[in-house]
Amino acid sequence: MLAHDSDSGPRRDPEDLHQVRVAVRRLRSILRTAGPVLDQEWAERLRAELKWLAGETGAARDLDVVLPLLREQAIELEPEDGDALEPLWDKVERARAQAAKRAFAALGSERYGALITALEHDLPSVQNGALERATLKEFERLEKAMKKVALDPTDDAIHRARIKAKRARYATELLEPELGQPGGDLISAAKGFQEVAGEHHDTVVAEETVRSALRSIRSGRTAFGAGLLVAGQRERRRVAASELPDAWKKLEEAREKVWA
Repeated sequence: MLAHDSDSGPRRDPEDLHQVRVAVRRLRSILRTAGPVLDQEWAERLRAELKWLAGETGAARDLDVVLPLLREQAIELEPEDGDALEPLWDKVERARAQAAKRAFAALGSERYGALITALEHDLPSVQNGALERATLKEFERLEKAMKKVALDPTDDAIHRARIKAKRARYATELLEPELGQPGGDLISAAKGFQEVAGEHHDTVVAEETVRSALRSIRSGRTAFGAGLLVAGQRERRRVAASELPDAWKKLEEAREKVWA
């Protein structure tokens, strides 16, 4: 977080905000996984502050991801359809600027400073046996989530499975030195699953972004071009959903090699 939270200028690198959010997710996950063996009040207080920071930075990161994807897709449209999207790009860019302002206001706030101060204190040690039990619980939650996906593969169900996969992966990473190569393979399989589920989620966010930006635009040409963008995102989503069962199978197989 400290390595990437300082670039708040207008030409900031989106990767910095991404890395801040990765750190936030990891910290929240670690505190959640190790929760049963930590001081509950202390852990919950930190998790609440990390959740606040995730909320303040989320919109900016989402737009950092989906705007380049949508612009890349627009290049493939007919010139007149691509040109008609300018009003939409203007709205999305304004939303992106507002979201960035909110994110970096949070990173420059006293509240963020207090969070960093709390995190810089020594974290309590946790025995690996307790972590292993907690990690297995995370995989059990992921398995339940994937059973729901199998029954009804809605966008929301896949998104929940994606979140649980991240938690299981981050928990496994805490044990990687003890798990050896099988643990490394499990982490790699979890990353692969996350990439597929993440691709699916990006298309959902991209479609929502287009629809939101289009609400106050009256141009029929712009609406037509936006419809083409939405159709393209839905095709990407269909492909990602079709790849999810195979990614899940690989993750299950890797887990069984660590914990039969």
